[in-house]
Amino acid sequence: MAVLVVAEHDNQSVRKATLNAVAAAQKLGSDVHVLVAGHEAGAAAKAAAQIAGVAKVLHADAPQLRDFLAENTAAMVVSVARNYSHLLAPSTSNGKNIMPRVAALLDVQQVSDIVAVEGADTFVRPIYAGNALATVKSKDPIKVITVRTTAFDAVAAAGGNATVERLAAPADSGLSSFVGREVSKSERPELTAAKIIVSGGRGMASGENFTKVLEPLADRLGAAMGASRAAVDAGFVPNDWQVGQTGKIVAPDLYVAVGISGAIQHLAGMKDSRVIVAINKDEEAPIFQVADYGVVGDLFQIVPTLVEELKK
Repeated sequence: MAVLVVAEHDNQSVRKATLNAVAAAQKLGSDVHVLVAGHEAGAAAKAAAQIAGVAKVLHADAPQLRDFLAENTAAMVVSVARNYSHLLAPSTSNGKNIMPRVAALLDVQQVSDIVAVEGADTFVRPIYAGNALATVKSKDPIKVITVRTTAFDAVAAAGGNATVERLAAPADSGLSSFVGREVSKSERPELTAAKIIVSGGRGMASGENFTKVLEPLADRLGAAMGASRAAVDAGFVPNDWQVGQTGKIVAPDLYVAVGISGAIQHLAGMKDSRVIVAINKDEEAPIFQVADYGVVGDLFQIVPTLVEELKK
């Protein structure tokens, strides 16, 4: 049977996380189909059809699917689930919201946050905040899976020529309604897609220091800005900057951790970064155990000096 990937999109384009999920689906060795469930999402369905390795795109278009309410989207996935051996979605906020409902409706167990595929029924996933990996085997007739996107290299967004099949959507469940959305706007790269990230922690001492000290460094590097949970909880920066087990999982080419001690919850969200640079005054800080390069010293002296060197 074929494998279905639930696309992450904005009704106009397909997000990169979908490309990572397709890469995971391809390791299952079957035809890969992509479900684009939205409203006035023809452009997103067309983009999905161009993804390398996708055989078919299922396009469900209805007003109740516009805002990706979990109840309606899950019902849409379940309506086609019997045609597939595996249902995959990126392990994003949407994926984590939708797929557990899909699993419950199908009366199967979800396999969450996989980082490797060892067979059609065998997967590897992190446990204990990423400090251990568990190999799990599912006997369920339909496998419901979320994919840790940083563990799979994205397939090409172009080069495919899949057919697009229109589907009717189930009626509005009436269980929830969309009230509003507050979207943070920034000229910086989106955190989960950035190649370079500069993150600050409790050692930054205030939100003002993020602006004065870290922003110039991020500007010089063309980087996104992130933060530890401690910095977010202290109100230094917005919640959507949080990197870690309860925040965003990232794996950029370069991750600069400034004033971050390296609690396991934070390491779980960034330790797969290609190169990690840590700046901290405590030479015993756990962050140095995963860092490729470490600088022990006062960040308020080191970071401005680094910025000046980058200007040369």
